Amino acid sequence: MKLIKTTLLFFFTILLFSACSSDDDIDKDLEKPTITINYEGGFPQVCEPLQKGKTYTFKAKVTDNFALASYSIDLHHNFDHHTHDDQEEPCELLPIKDAVKPLIYMENFSIPGAPQAYEIAVDISIPNDIDTGDYHCAYSVTDETGWQARTSIDIKIIE
Repeated sequence: MKLIKTTLLFFFTILLFSACSSDDDIDKDLEKPTITINYEGGFPQVCEPLQKGKTYTFKAKVTDNFALASYSIDLHHNFDHHTHDDQEEPCELLPIKDAVKPLIYMENFSIPGAPQAYEIAVDISIPNDIDTGDYHCAYSVTDETGWQARTSIDIKIIE
């Protein structure tokens, strides 16, 4: 009986240690993707003025150690001077004001083929009939395992 208990204890100990092997982490994605607009061609840059009535190509480079899945772009007013925890350096802000007809743009996009590197390039038209002033441009990228990165910058919409 003692031999059976010792054998079972030995078997369960081996099973426990093999289940906790660090080799399991080799195939796991433990890193979030990266996103940058700080390169030649990245757009918009911090404090960039965008004119009403024009169309701009918003560009950012995103990378991941395994596979990218999707991204989003969010343009919204900053008339109340709020900030984001991931925000680049702030611009000099205009006085606080109430929004009458602000630009609000929020779109999600898939990244086909699960690449490790991708350049976002989305054409966005700035309507003529929106409020001018301080805005935020926020990019977000998600990899196939759900890790996410984001960056936000201050921009201006002008006449």
